Amino acid sequence: MGRQSAMVVVVLLLVTIECVVGVQDAEILHDPKLRERARRNNISCLLVFGDSSVDPGNNNVLNTTFKGNFLPYGIDFLHHQPTGRFCNGRLTTDFIAEALGIKYAIPPFLKPGLRREELIHGVSFASAASGYDDLTANLTNVLPIRKQIQYLMHYMVQLRQFVGEQKERETIKNAIIVISAGTNDFIQNYFITPGRSKEFTIDQYIDFLIKCLARDIQEMHALGATRFVVVGVPPLGCMPLVQALHGKNECVAEINQVVVKFNNKIRQKLDTANLWLGAQATTTYVDAYSVLLNAIAQPAKYGFSVSTKGCCGSGVIEFGDTCKGQSTCSDPSKYVFWDAVHPSERMYQIIAIEAIKQVNKQMI
Repeated sequence: MGRQSAMVVVVLLLVTIECVVGVQDAEILHDPKLRERARRNNISCLLVFGDSSVDPGNNNVLNTTFKGNFLPYGIDFLHHQPTGRFCNGRLTTDFIAEALGIKYAIPPFLKPGLRREELIHGVSFASAASGYDDLTANLTNVLPIRKQIQYLMHYMVQLRQFVGEQKERETIKNAIIVISAGTNDFIQNYFITPGRSKEFTIDQYIDFLIKCLARDIQEMHALGATRFVVVGVPPLGCMPLVQALHGKNECVAEINQVVVKFNNKIRQKLDTANLWLGAQATTTYVDAYSVLLNAIAQPAKYGFSVSTKGCCGSGVIEFGDTCKGQSTCSDPSKYVFWDAVHPSERMYQIIAIEAIKQVNKQMI
């Protein structure tokens, strides 16, 4: 796909979204006034931490089976190129970066041959299959968020060498830090692996994860970051894979109840951020749970036709390596889910609209 063809696809997608989620909402994705406000408020870049929801390809270079650097992943990305994103195209953070006038797509920090010029506009340190709990990442040999923060330190050194100490400090201070994790802590760790479920009750584990999140934010704040966007966990009980594992054809209520409780604890923690971060820091919560749940419950309202299965393979069990070489649906933009776990590019774009609205309200 050439650049011109890619732009045609983007324009058509925006037109469709305008019809189903409202012109005002869709226009925020390409609003020059938003970009100007971001510039006036010195938004420097996006620095991203988390799991596969925001990993653009860091896992490509890790010794792990949790990768998405093969077709059909990436079939709607530029040049039909699989990048390591667990999606048919771009992720929410890519759309946020473009809306703020930063760049079209956020590169992975571990990308071989990453140019110094790319550091200025931000990178993602996220690692698919990771979580707030270090054990979650260790189960699959990926990067826990604490390791991702260590890579942030490497990033800061490289940026300082390129632009100087003062510019590096300003870049970190004015960066938007996006954190999106938690899915694997519950689905992959607590509910499947016996260790944590024997050590903690579910309420205790939720509190443990909140402490991990607060610790991560405090560590980044100590490094100079001041603007934090935390994305809530989506309705895990509605994932096609989770429904299949529970033998159901509907959302698994007990799983979603856990997620709601966790997300509420995130909100409560962020509401008191001035007490544990100080007045100079700003935090924002993105309610990915409600956005995705509404799209699943009312797909036609958002322009979707299918909300109960993914586009890859059968749509109910395939994700990651098991999606490799599988046939896909003819139009991924009509599907809420790309595979049995991850949203489609179109769904990520709709989540991005909510994220940008919150950033616009709280940070710029």
